[in-house]
Amino acid sequence: MNKRTLTALATALAASLALGATGCSKTEHSDAGPDAKGKNPATANAGTVVGGTPQKGGTLTVLSNQDFTHLDPARNWVMNDMDFGTRMLYRTLVTYKAAPGTGGGELVPDLATDLGTSSNGAKTWTFHLKPGVTYEDGSPVTAQDVKYNVERSFSPDLPGGADYAARYLAGAEGYQGPAQGKHLDSVKTPDDHTIVFELRKPFAEFPNATVMPTFAPVPKAQDKGPQYDNRPFSSGPYKIESYARGKKLVLVRNTHWDAATDQVRKAYPDRLVMVMGLKANQIDDRLIASQGSDASAVSWGALRPESAAKVLPSAEVRKRLIAESTNCTDMVQMNTGHAPFDDVKVRQAVQYALDKDAVLTASGGPAFNDPSTAYMPASLFGGKQPDTVKVPVAGDVAKAKQLLKDAGKADGFTTKMTVSSGDKGRGEAIQQALAKAGIKVTIETVDPSAFYATIGDTKNRTDIVYTGWCPDYPSGSTFLPFVFDGRYIKEKGNSGNHSLFRDEATMKRMDEIAALTDAKQANTAWQQLDGEILAKAPAVPVLVRRWPLVLGTNIAGAYGQTSFGGQLDYATVGLKDPSKSQG
Repeated sequence: MNKRTLTALATALAASLALGATGCSKTEHSDAGPDAKGKNPATANAGTVVGGTPQKGGTLTVLSNQDFTHLDPARNWVMNDMDFGTRMLYRTLVTYKAAPGTGGGELVPDLATDLGTSSNGAKTWTFHLKPGVTYEDGSPVTAQDVKYNVERSFSPDLPGGADYAARYLAGAEGYQGPAQGKHLDSVKTPDDHTIVFELRKPFAEFPNATVMPTFAPVPKAQDKGPQYDNRPFSSGPYKIESYARGKKLVLVRNTHWDAATDQVRKAYPDRLVMVMGLKANQIDDRLIASQGSDASAVSWGALRPESAAKVLPSAEVRKRLIAESTNCTDMVQMNTGHAPFDDVKVRQAVQYALDKDAVLTASGGPAFNDPSTAYMPASLFGGKQPDTVKVPVAGDVAKAKQLLKDAGKADGFTTKMTVSSGDKGRGEAIQQALAKAGIKVTIETVDPSAFYATIGDTKNRTDIVYTGWCPDYPSGSTFLPFVFDGRYIKEKGNSGNHSLFRDEATMKRMDEIAALTDAKQANTAWQQLDGEILAKAPAVPVLVRRWPLVLGTNIAGAYGQTSFGGQLDYATVGLKDPSKSQG
């Protein structure tokens, strides 16, 4: 399909989302750029729930082309994996409200009775656990179990998880986890239902951090180190019946889960069967057709751009389409610690050579994406990203060539780029754009389930990676420091700073902003810092995606939630008629 045709299809899809049909799922995309009237067509329907209220029972099927990156709560830090883990298998101190779109950004208590109490100038945070919360064997969830999982998140053999604990807990420097009987004095459990965190600096946003799976309970007796990834012990509404890596996951009800202690999870289906290893185009076709058990199915991954042509002609299929903003920025990140990308002029050359329009077209066009002119998504800029460096969206090849000449690379150079196999089309668009400026890129594709481990190995990775970052909650503190603070780069399991950017001025400014007590002042400072880092070009922001999903005809209670990257909220999804499900 040529560029013009694909763009036209995508534009038409955006229009169809805007027009909708009675009962059509409605999309919300606060990050979208405005059209001439100040409103993007795809925002006309603000997120509602598809299919009405589900009935209890039946089997929900999830069709996937990949396995999870991690289910171990100490290692789970990929948006859709966190959605699944924290809604189905384990609970955290605090969680997100079950609501469509940005409405799901509200914090609500989960294991805890409230959102925590601060003292000592926001350096001490105390949480009290609800009574009656139990694991799948009926044993009680304790404060000591939450402390234990926080501690095990420091273990070198459990890389990849959220590192808020490492960043903020007092006395955490050099801690290697509880394996040798060593514990963090800064996490106190005066009794089974009280947990107290002592921070090394004030952190008014700490309750937001306790949404992370790091703050889920793991009983020490159940811990199996890296093997825990295959069988987390459930404190949520479901437990694992069987899990064959890369093939199939089956969840059944945790009969010891008490809905009276849980205001978020509805647990409508009796079972969930996730079938993995399918081809993405086959998943789209099966859900569009919605036959047999596929009528009670949802997709794990987003609708492929080329499947838009199959969705558009059918009003019935469009009614089953949701497309929430991921609230995440895709980026081309360059290894700033290795030549030639240690030269800012070379990085700026990439910035100018990149044709974001071409990448957007390869991603399905404006129905599925918006070009990005800043690192942080528009939600952290009050609704619209600024354009501080003024690079044309289609790039400027002549400027890129001049920058390369200034850097002593007039003849260009060769390099390699790693992309997830699902991003191959985007990678090829980037490859073609950079080639016009003389930068010859070889693409290496990696299975999505192994992608983050591959690019997180700083000693054995390519100099360019195509990845992205999502704010864990609405604050610049959960975006820029994780992507550009060089003090938290790990040799393996490196999570966000894939440009390996170590810039003293940037890190000093991050500390200054983090110390601000005025949230509005801090927000403005993060916005300004975004532009300052962008001028140094350790990474090039490319686009912000939506997460389009086609649902089976028997699905109800479905919506996308920006807190989980636009993915389906598994807390409330179920079936219209459980008797029609199979499996």
